[in-house]
Amino acid sequence: MTTDTAQPHVFDATTANFEADVLQRSTQVPVLVDFWAEWCGPCKQLGPILEKLADDYNGAFLLAKVDVDKEQEIAAAFQVRSIPTVFLVKGGQLVDGFPGALPEGQLREFLKHHGIEPAAAAEPAAAEPDAAPLDPHAEVVRLRGEVADHPEDDARKLDLALALLKTGAAREAEQLLDALPANLAHDDRAVSARSRLGFAALLDNAPPVEVLEAAIAGNPDDLRARHLLGVQRIVAGEPQAGLDQFLEILRRDRNYEDGLPRRSLIDAFRIIEDEDLVGAYRRKMSSLLF
Repeated sequence: MTTDTAQPHVFDATTANFEADVLQRSTQVPVLVDFWAEWCGPCKQLGPILEKLADDYNGAFLLAKVDVDKEQEIAAAFQVRSIPTVFLVKGGQLVDGFPGALPEGQLREFLKHHGIEPAAAAEPAAAEPDAAPLDPHAEVVRLRGEVADHPEDDARKLDLALALLKTGAAREAEQLLDALPANLAHDDRAVSARSRLGFAALLDNAPPVEVLEAAIAGNPDDLRARHLLGVQRIVAGEPQAGLDQFLEILRRDRNYEDGLPRRSLIDAFRIIEDEDLVGAYRRKMSSLLF
């Protein structure tokens, strides 16, 4: 079931290319990861359907094929227990998956649930053009007026939530995000906003930076202090210092708090706007995980 070069949206994922072709590319487009083997009967039923959908959806998602016999490290990292197993990766993070072979209708429903529609049938929002920085308070005033005039327009409510978050009005922003329909709740901007809110919430009643630094100096294995210090640094606009703390936690105990270091890195990647810095630390994270 080696992928055909005529299928531009399907590729074989290997340990060598997984970080670049799956994790990094998933920050731009969702990636379905199909774990399969030549001897697996259900895999031979599911594989052609997934490849057909990848073609039908015309780049709305990519399909990464992982031969578990050849790529045992990847299968172990994803804790694959049976095949076929399919995972969805978005924003560098595993967000959902299922075991077994599903019919095409259920696969389409799975994709739709995650906001993935055929590219020819959906006009994605244009990328925001570079523009002069806007006053977030003025934006809040403007967007409040637009929401009042168009109360049915959920996209404007998302814009308002993002503007509110920039002014520090986290509670109202969270209420607006909670009320968004599913298609907008999975919007990259909404996911990034959720990550910001999550980091801010972690700092409620957190010790000051000096106390956390002293705790780590006294005990380098104080991973809770490292995590809080990393969050402090990210929120304070020192992304590299924050990422260094999260990476060190991953290095010392990748399974700490049920995978907290990896989740923290992924959340930070969603927030940090420096693409070069994010790319460098994604590679460092992958070198520790795979």
